[in-house]
Amino acid sequence: MTTGAGPTPCDLLIEAGWVVPVVPHGVVLEDHAVAVRDGAIVAVLPVREARERFTAGEVVSRPRSALIPGLVNAHTHNPMTLMRGVADDLPLMEWLQGHIWPVEGAVIGPEFVADGIALSVAEMLRGGTTCANENYFFPDVQAAVYKKLGFRARVGLPVIDFPTAWAQSDDEYFDRAIEVHDQWRDDPFIATAFVPHAPYTVSDASFERIRMLSDQLDMPVHLHTHETQHEVDESRKIHGQRPLARLDRLGLVNDRLVAVHMTALDDAEIAQCAERGVTVVHCPESNLKLASGFCPVGKLEKAGVTLAIGTDGCASNNDLDMFGETRTAAQLAKAVAGDAAAFSAASALRAATLGGARAVGFEDRIGSIEPGKRADLACVDLDRLETQPLHHVISQLVYACGRHQVTDVWIDGAHKLRSGELADLEPAALVANAREWRARIARIRID
Repeated sequence: MTTGAGPTPCDLLIEAGWVVPVVPHGVVLEDHAVAVRDGAIVAVLPVREARERFTAGEVVSRPRSALIPGLVNAHTHNPMTLMRGVADDLPLMEWLQGHIWPVEGAVIGPEFVADGIALSVAEMLRGGTTCANENYFFPDVQAAVYKKLGFRARVGLPVIDFPTAWAQSDDEYFDRAIEVHDQWRDDPFIATAFVPHAPYTVSDASFERIRMLSDQLDMPVHLHTHETQHEVDESRKIHGQRPLARLDRLGLVNDRLVAVHMTALDDAEIAQCAERGVTVVHCPESNLKLASGFCPVGKLEKAGVTLAIGTDGCASNNDLDMFGETRTAAQLAKAVAGDAAAFSAASALRAATLGGARAVGFEDRIGSIEPGKRADLACVDLDRLETQPLHHVISQLVYACGRHQVTDVWIDGAHKLRSGELADLEPAALVANAREWRARIARIRID
């Protein structure tokens, strides 16, 4: 007996050899489809059933590919992509104070920020990344460019204890932060967070203002902390406390804290992060390149801390490759823990998707392939020789796959990368623009 009702209309039906929804954890759905309407996922079901149930405006069939949630880069300085390779093979403070800050001082401004983000968005889309947790100056420009390009982002509102091109005083940093927050508070793609640079560059008074505003506005606080043992030692000399203890004294160790790097932690601090709901963003390749230390990912995972993965900026990484970053995170965690079972492939993929969504505060809308969430998705061709033979889909995605295998990307159901081609950005123009910035930066003298 039939009801007589016909198929349900939808805008898009993506058919994949494997759908990796991330929720439930570690599950792979073979020969499944995802139906999308008005930018949202409306169903995840076997391909045969999908063809009977839905009539789609567009059908994308990828029978030898895995469909995954769009990757979330949980810590970025994307305008700094224009500084890729400027100062390599140097220790953190020499790199930062002797090279990066002087170059930034000479070039930073709205044009630098806009051009750097456009280049970054193109690179991220080509690697399956659909959302970034941004930490840089000129957040008004950042937000406008991300919005124009249809890229999801949480944009940081900077606070630092010295004048910059963005603000000249403590009051100006906060006044401008509130202006940007108010402008974007209701946008579906763009949100804001406070991004005090680090405990060693932000005063107690500024942290107290951040805590008050974070509570009032329900905004995350995203900062570098416990990045190196040197930072911890200096904090004890200057403040009589380790950085996390100081942040706790100031009321900031809570479920709004997004703590980046976290290489120098003791067991009590790990337990405190778990108890308070702190999210830890692991940036393994930047930490390795700057010899900053090793984040104890295995211990954090066992304690129940939410983990996310970020590339950091291209000046210290030097790419925005979340596939490479996720592989490094999984492998390094095993070496640090002395346990080959630590931070499994499935856990690493979850950190790069749902963990990042939680860090950004978007877990209600992205990070997993579930009905009701937005259709931020990436399709990965697993039929390449580099991922054959295919014994285990999630293992191949984490341990063997490269970003060159990403064929299609959608954000909010819009096709941003189609069969490897960018929909809204012109690579040749981006490359020409990057070369112009390279020439400008090359003329800067650092005394």
